[in-house]
Amino acid sequence: MKTAIIKYNAGNIQSVLNALERLGVAAILTDDPEEIQSAERVIFPGVGEASTAMQYLRERGLDEVIRSLTQPVLGICLGMQLLGEHSEENDTECLGIVPARVKKIPNGGGLKVPHVGWNTIQAIDNQLFENITPNPFFYFVHSYAMELHEATIAQMDYGIPFTSAVQWRNFYGVQFHPEKSAGAGEQLLRNFLSIQQSNNSKIKQ
Repeated sequence: MKTAIIKYNAGNIQSVLNALERLGVAAILTDDPEEIQSAERVIFPGVGEASTAMQYLRERGLDEVIRSLTQPVLGICLGMQLLGEHSEENDTECLGIVPARVKKIPNGGGLKVPHVGWNTIQAIDNQLFENITPNPFFYFVHSYAMELHEATIAQMDYGIPFTSAVQWRNFYGVQFHPEKSAGAGEQLLRNFLSIQQSNNSKIKQ
């Protein structure tokens, strides 16, 4: 199975490659449109800043490539946020695939921002969470978060309730880092890789 990881101006990509290698998946890291479009699975990871990342994608035409994808796509952390319509981080227009906005996590209440560390999520029944125990722990590193909306498949509360996982047609996203989340993260990646294109729920056209 050909799995492509989108190469763009974002960090933490090597850890995703390493996590897939542990699962026996030799993914390719690429910014070549043909390689991305021909892959059976696409992962869109990243740690970084929204406006810089979007500028990089637009300059190389990767924004249109990502919008055109029909195979299962998994956005991780910044990659998930960029699937939305708009981010408050430097007032950034994002890919507009998922009809939701990304907002700054508020300071206050003794909570530190950025939100860094292990936290539990509340997930609904979705293939992405098969064979994962209820209320699993995942590892987070972020200062911005996607609002709750109709395609939210998992959420948590950190100052505000926010989307910790999403599915919109063939696009999936997780705010946490499965590649750094031990057994639960490994199972989530395994679940994503097993999703068949024909099985994608038509949550919204």
